[in-house]
Amino acid sequence: MSQDSELHFREEAFRIFREAYDKQTQGDLEDAIGLYQQSIDIYPTAEAYTFLGWAYSFQSRYDEAIEACRQAIEVDPDYGNPYNDIGAYLIEKGRLEEAIPWLEKAVRAKRYESHCYPLYNLGRIWERKGEWQKAFRHYDEALQDNPDYTLARRAKSRMQALFN
Repeated sequence: MSQDSELHFREEAFRIFREAYDKQTQGDLEDAIGLYQQSIDIYPTAEAYTFLGWAYSFQSRYDEAIEACRQAIEVDPDYGNPYNDIGAYLIEKGRLEEAIPWLEKAVRAKRYESHCYPLYNLGRIWERKGEWQKAFRHYDEALQDNPDYTLARRAKSRMQALFN
């Protein structure tokens, strides 16, 4: 494939990806899923697979969401979002122990700017397991990464209330 044709495929896939994202934000999940799949068929990216998984998760289709994230990792193992998302989906399925290594990988990922999310999700696990100190520490680290992260702030406050 020439560089020009690869660029064309990439641009077309990205255009469809943006359309899928717009559909998803409008709540049209079935169209969004179809468009994410179209984008992937044209030019697979870790982002498209991850967002496909996210769309599945809105329908509680966690197994399909996890599989899409696994495919994202195959495309780009340095992309942190799918690691966090797998961890979050496993939490939703009640598989807390299985979620921990995925979230830890997200925290260590080379290409991930929002470490607050896996840190918060680790806090959720430790809180559910009754390990308040660990939960508090992870919520605090999430806030250090993103001081405006409301869910982490609420969770940290909830933990502080337990200590008083």
